[in-house]
Amino acid sequence: MKVGIIGAGSVGSATAFALIMKGVARKVVLIDANETKAVAEAADIAHAAPFAYANKIKAGTYDDLKGCEIVIVTAGANQRPGETRIDLLGRNVKIFESIIPQIAKAAPETTLLITANPADIMTEVTLKLSGFPKERVIGSGTVLDTSRFRTLLGYYLGISPQSIHANVLGEHGDSEVLVWSASDAGTVSLDKIAQDMGKPFTDEVKAQIDDGVRNAAYKIIDGKGATFYGIAGALTRICSAITNNEYAILTVSSHQEDVEGIKGVCVSLPTVLGKRGVHKVIYPTLNDAERKALHDSAVTMKEYSDKALEMIAG
Repeated sequence: MKVGIIGAGSVGSATAFALIMKGVARKVVLIDANETKAVAEAADIAHAAPFAYANKIKAGTYDDLKGCEIVIVTAGANQRPGETRIDLLGRNVKIFESIIPQIAKAAPETTLLITANPADIMTEVTLKLSGFPKERVIGSGTVLDTSRFRTLLGYYLGISPQSIHANVLGEHGDSEVLVWSASDAGTVSLDKIAQDMGKPFTDEVKAQIDDGVRNAAYKIIDGKGATFYGIAGALTRICSAITNNEYAILTVSSHQEDVEGIKGVCVSLPTVLGKRGVHKVIYPTLNDAERKALHDSAVTMKEYSDKALEMIAG
């Protein structure tokens, strides 16, 4: 598989490295407004490739995206300490107005994978700017948030996170919804497992885990200026599901016709991914509180998406 990556910053370069070292992409094209940086990052990663797979990476231009099965867009303004993803909206819409039409022209059959923040809104912006069918415009969504949730649950219970089924839905951001009610491992609810292990999910424990998931990015950004390893892993997993036609279920973001009564909005829901991009969205079973939280998240995304689309129209 050939993958293009727009943006050679921390996220883009970490993703390129992960794709190469895991053998998910046969060829990677790295594009950045700073051509010198793209060349340097590509060279550095290329020197690591012989230790893993016989894959190739190079810096390139938009014309080099021809034949890419997936184009990942990481380019955008960086999230500053204390800044919400929503604060990034105006700056990143302008950047996308330049980037997306060039990608669509060079690789009209590609699947677009958006991770620039605010990711759900930028996915909606990309759908508008590209003119692509909604199945081929995907946001990284809450795949990373879900990984954070499973990791913290696994640490608390003493179970491998890979054996835990627990999802985060809605916005990749402040209004995201941690789905506790349907979380399980080995066909047993996590609530029962926790009770049996003498580690019940008290309100305090749930609040700590929620904070660890919901505010992870802010804490990491405060500590080191950016998040990139986690999202690189998430993007690599999404690419693997698409290129291998896995029909894997991942909580990516895509355009939904109706989410708890909110029409036409990009949020994350359990989604079957394969060669065609989005094959099917599986609407989750939620309790009343989670349904309300998902509704509220969709309301927030719809409000800001409409503002973003107005910026484009203007």
